[in-house]
Amino acid sequence: MRDCERAAIIAELTPPFVIKRPACQTTPLVFCSPHSGRIYPSVFLAASQLDPQKLRKSEDCYVDELFNAAPTFGAPLIAARFPRAYLDVNREAYELDPILFAEPLPKYANTHTMRVIAGLGTIARIVSASEEIYAGHLPLDVALERIERLYKPFHEALRELVEATLQKFGCAILVDCHSMPSTSSFHSAAVRPEFVIGDRFGTSCDRRVTRIVRHALGEIGRQVQLNRPYAGGFITEHYGQPKRNIHALQIEINRSLYLNETTLERSGSFARFQKKTSLFIESIAEQVHAMLSCRDAAE
Repeated sequence: MRDCERAAIIAELTPPFVIKRPACQTTPLVFCSPHSGRIYPSVFLAASQLDPQKLRKSEDCYVDELFNAAPTFGAPLIAARFPRAYLDVNREAYELDPILFAEPLPKYANTHTMRVIAGLGTIARIVSASEEIYAGHLPLDVALERIERLYKPFHEALRELVEATLQKFGCAILVDCHSMPSTSSFHSAAVRPEFVIGDRFGTSCDRRVTRIVRHALGEIGRQVQLNRPYAGGFITEHYGQPKRNIHALQIEINRSLYLNETTLERSGSFARFQKKTSLFIESIAEQVHAMLSCRDAAE
């Protein structure tokens, strides 16, 4: 990568993520929005064969805005500013696709996961509908620089938030926030539920916490599904350590609830749904507080 390109990317993606903190953290909840970034570096746009609108198909549009009220209820929110099509932090650091690079990949790269095979590794080869992002190969040093400058700092910050929360409250609950298309690309007639909760089939989160989140989502919607079709990605799997009292779950929100899925603009129901999301955050904060109070009383 040339120095001028590097300088342009640094200028456009500084800071690479934002952390919105409450004046005082009053809940063990931590919210994360890894796929809502919408700052597309000019160098990336120039290298892609897709127009910006097509690149945005893999973006969790405005999910960070939906959860913007988290600090109001005593919880921090971390959100990436770079887009998922540029770098996906909901993957292992080196989940790299050998098809994408001319050079051989380092031995530590994980090239055999289903996500890599699908073209959706740490550096994505495609966006939704299997549209190839790049016309040719990507230099390996470009990918490694994205990982060093963006991926690692994001996870360092997320890890610090989770560990600080654990130290303060004796437990931490990470809520990884995403959105999903209203229909499946494989079964276009199949309409997805309003919400999907993923707790890695009970391995990343205490069932009591999953029940709290499921109940709170039910209060603002009608259809809440568990682990199907999304059980949780790398963040949920990696950070969820119930034996250490760190619980992680993923929430997928049906985009039709707040988004025009064709234009990717906020729909007329956006403000109303954003208020519902705030009620959801308030509800789980209250219920988690009650759960911890019962635990402390029992001890």
